[in-house]
Amino acid sequence: MEKNLNHTIKLDMEDNREEERKILLDVFQALKEKGYDPVVQMAGYLISGDPAYITSHNNARNLIKKVERNKIIEELLTFYLEGREDL
Repeated sequence: MEKNLNHTIKLDMEDNREEERKILLDVFQALKEKGYDPVVQMAGYLISGDPAYITSHNNARNLIKKVERNKIIEELLTFYLEGREDL
């Protein structure tokens, strides 16, 4: 099937934001508890898709795989950009 490059693809995001936020915070905490830099590890996961960047401590690796990477990126951008007065 040929894609039409003149149209924008719209992603449909489900309303699981609270659950996704909790997962991100739980994964962040698990990485921190194990002595990793959570920002670096999570960025590595988001860029590569390799779950080995996420510790298995407190089931964090399985938790992060429950959320699609594009949803994580959307959540991070929303959090970062919300409330910005210069935009």
